[in-house]
Amino acid sequence: MSFPGPPLPGSLAGERLNQELSERLGCSSPESQRPHTSRQAADLLVGYGEGAGGPIAQTRVVKEDEVQPMNPPKFDMIEDMAMLTHLNEASVLYNLKRRYSHWMIYTYSGLFCVTINPYKWLPVYTAPVVAAYKGKRRSEAPPHIYSIADNAYNDMLRNRENQSMLIT
Repeated sequence: MSFPGPPLPGSLAGERLNQELSERLGCSSPESQRPHTSRQAADLLVGYGEGAGGPIAQTRVVKEDEVQPMNPPKFDMIEDMAMLTHLNEASVLYNLKRRYSHWMIYTYSGLFCVTINPYKWLPVYTAPVVAAYKGKRRSEAPPHIYSIADNAYNDMLRNRENQSMLIT
């Protein structure tokens, strides 16, 4: 069984979203580089590079209390953001941006399924995709609205209880 996942060509809407997320995060991070910090007097030097001695694309001196903790690399593009060690605005936006850059538009956040509209057609609503999620537990397949719907339907049949969903 395979799930859609290969990157598709970029779009203007996607570039605009990446730019907006970069501005919201306060800086941008190239795909292969991760943010790092180093102490410098009472401030922190925030930059992007492959390591402490790696090339830095952008630096800014900010107050220490303005910097939010960053998650270890093993949490990059995690499917359920409730699993993040540091659950803060910067970590959530960074994770969503990384997943969106690979056209992974669905991400779980605990009981919620967060979706970023790609403003283009993606092959994520086809019959084979529906079949791939049918009867699967949420943990057995990548995040998708079909997983949420199938689990709610099966819970309704199994427990004979009404189910509800909030889509905004």
